[in-house]
Amino acid sequence: MTTPDVELRYYGHDDLPAIRQTLIDVQRDVYADVIEDDEFHQKFPWFVDHWGKNPGFSCVIAYDGEEPAGFAYGAPGTEGREWWRERLDPAPEKSRTFHFSELQVRPRWRGKGVSERLHRALMRAQDEDLAVLLVDVTHPKVQALYESWGYRKVGEDQPFPDSPVYAVMVTELPLT
Repeated sequence: MTTPDVELRYYGHDDLPAIRQTLIDVQRDVYADVIEDDEFHQKFPWFVDHWGKNPGFSCVIAYDGEEPAGFAYGAPGTEGREWWRERLDPAPEKSRTFHFSELQVRPRWRGKGVSERLHRALMRAQDEDLAVLLVDVTHPKVQALYESWGYRKVGEDQPFPDSPVYAVMVTELPLT
């Protein structure tokens, strides 16, 4: 695998107005083959705004020159509202959680290590104890990729009536 020479740029809550359309454009490219018929993926701008309004919003965008190749983002959870904790018995003592919401890489840059670079860069910037994410259960290769990065499946969830069923995955931070 040859890793392309992409530049990683970091953004926060205050940068959302400047990067919002970039995130939406990348997502539309990533889901180009299904977005017209998939109402859930059409709601992506709402999710960008939802996560972006969190003061701790953190985003990394990979650029190949000035062309965005992909992005990763998330935000800290509200302590005491970690909905995923009920899936663990016993729940971890650590409670500060980073909700890793999105990792998307445009087709031309897939299979070249961009996903892992984005993921590691985003997680390095966090000081929470744990990271949690959701993976569509119909994508076992994606779940296996996250497992190879240290996540473990702790249950399944369907957060919205029109959303897929997701594997709930957790890892400790900092990553090893």
